[in-house]
Amino acid sequence: MLAQDSPQTKIEMNRKNVEENVLLKEYQGPYGGVPAFDKMNLDQLEPAIERGMELHLQEIQKIANDPQPPTFENTIVAMERAGKPLNRAFTYYGIWSSNISSPEFREIQAELAPQISEYSSKILQNEKLFKRIKTVYDNSRQTPLPEDQQRVVHLVYENFALDGAELNDEAKQRYAEINKELSQLYTKFSNNVLAEEENYVVFLTKDQLSGLPESFVKASAKAAEDRGEDGKYAITNTRSSMDPFLTYSDERELRKKVWTNYYSRGDNNDEFDNNDIIKQILKLRDERVSLMGYDNYAEWRLQNRMAKNPENAMDLMMAVWPAALARVEEEVADMQELANAEGANIEIKPWDYRYYAEKVRKDKYDLNSDEVKQYLQLDKLTQALFFTAGELFNFKFTPVPEASVPVFHEEVKVWEVTDKDSGEHIGLWYLDPFARKGKRSGAWATTYRSHTTFDGKETVLSSNNSNFVKPAPGEPALISWDDATTFFHEFGHALHFLSSNVKYPTLNGGVRDYTEFQSQLLERWLSTDKVINQFLLHHETGEPIPADLVEKIKKASTFNQGFETTEFLASALMDMKYHTTDPANIDPRTFEKETLEELGMPEEIVMRHRSPHFGHVFSGEGYATGYYGYLWADVLTSDAAEAFAESPGGFYDKSLATRLVQYLFAPRNAMDPAEAYQKFRGRDATINALMRDRGFPVPEGEPK
Repeated sequence: MLAQDSPQTKIEMNRKNVEENVLLKEYQGPYGGVPAFDKMNLDQLEPAIERGMELHLQEIQKIANDPQPPTFENTIVAMERAGKPLNRAFTYYGIWSSNISSPEFREIQAELAPQISEYSSKILQNEKLFKRIKTVYDNSRQTPLPEDQQRVVHLVYENFALDGAELNDEAKQRYAEINKELSQLYTKFSNNVLAEEENYVVFLTKDQLSGLPESFVKASAKAAEDRGEDGKYAITNTRSSMDPFLTYSDERELRKKVWTNYYSRGDNNDEFDNNDIIKQILKLRDERVSLMGYDNYAEWRLQNRMAKNPENAMDLMMAVWPAALARVEEEVADMQELANAEGANIEIKPWDYRYYAEKVRKDKYDLNSDEVKQYLQLDKLTQALFFTAGELFNFKFTPVPEASVPVFHEEVKVWEVTDKDSGEHIGLWYLDPFARKGKRSGAWATTYRSHTTFDGKETVLSSNNSNFVKPAPGEPALISWDDATTFFHEFGHALHFLSSNVKYPTLNGGVRDYTEFQSQLLERWLSTDKVINQFLLHHETGEPIPADLVEKIKKASTFNQGFETTEFLASALMDMKYHTTDPANIDPRTFEKETLEELGMPEEIVMRHRSPHFGHVFSGEGYATGYYGYLWADVLTSDAAEAFAESPGGFYDKSLATRLVQYLFAPRNAMDPAEAYQKFRGRDATINALMRDRGFPVPEGEPK
């Protein structure tokens, strides 16, 4: 019998505590089980991730050491089935990372990042495992498997091969070391940006509110009150607060201050400065791909994307760039003329662009963005999302009783998704709409469980997350047209998750320059007549948005496209330039400045994401050399939107909607993207529709 306080007893007790950790346990409750967000505790996180990795590595080792000859079932399917407890733990980890971060979590995150990297390397560099995968892959090329199995084998093999599985032992060791270093740098980069967003707040007094809409003023008063500054008005360092302030504030010096705070995140020569981190990231990425014989990081990264190589991505961007610059020149001239007529005695600067663009919009189109905003209620727009999903996907959204599904914050709401006709349960949709301290900026979609059928049907738990400014108590949440567009965009990702009809978990992934297509396409339904007439209702009168205001919105649809396209493309081009240039002598501040000058970047505009806070690229690898993907996807978007516009039923054409779901949403990554688009459209996409959408000159011929 063991003594009560013996080391062995303590080990067994610790192991028991870990095994009972709710973050590892199967989801319980209704709807096929849901995450226990009401029971999650930060103290449980580190042991859950560590034990989850341990369990998964044990499963992987068992697969690798299987004495039976490698087959699809005993190797690929076994891998697909492995790691479920860890996947659940990572779901909770993602909530703390993105939605409810804290200094305590960031310490744990810093501890876990290198461990997670080591765990990943142990799988990707397991020689016995890769040998089995390669055998299945080689056999499948001789004797093809069913299409979905063939696709899984291809994707699994490619993932290992592209991550250095075929390197020699010495190179593998260095590869793993690099990944470990990068994981720490990515965590530091993203936490630095979050710290800069939290640390810089501009507090206004009542005499500094000139030009600001009433709804924004009330929300800013609430934000100040939440920060212990009663009687003041807080402009937080997030896009959702910065953007409307720069659009409406008459106080030019304050606009400059807010603009400077936002665009200098990670670039303040302090403990949160990210410039040295960028240098290290670029050098390590370059060294890592050189181990596999690639000339640069972009060449390695893009080979399995739709673009295939950096040259094709650059060709697309440079086909659009000159037209965008020409439009900016026209926009600036219009703004300068208006400023001169007002006697402002200024030269247009970046902190003036949104402000004077809004004045020009009113002057040219008699369109007031704040007037439009009065018809954009968050609750009504949420209903518009559900209506669109019902018309295209046959989905029905029903609020779930608040007590029946746990949430991680009181602002989160949940709906059940069912088939409108059969009533079949599809999944749940969680919405976390408002900005708050500890929540990362921007908007995103994610899943807490993806659809699969290979091991019993699992329904989808999908989530949309936004950073709308929370309204004052009793006031409606009114958002801008741009924010409404983003709301539809992110819901497009959720519909992509919910419509999944794949068997194997790997097929729920996506190709980066394709996965934004589905979400960008869904944006188009915001401006359809059925949505406008039913859901764009004035928050006070309940009256539908007037037809003449709708006409103004449509006439102004290409307005400010110079700004929109140029600020995006500048970031996408910089991303590609960073990863096709020898990083040895890159200083981010200098490189950004000189590269943009060479590209002819207008001085009145900055990159949408300046290098020191370009989280898409430097807080991980998901969008690294992939930010161009939004434009690549938008070529498909514009082309597909024209298909709907030209169809007999317009954007609600039933036959085309069926093809949309069948080929573009339900397959996820079970079908090659180019093949999927051809099946939907009957041909490849061309750039022409994109140029028409943006009001740019259409190039001669039909470039792909």
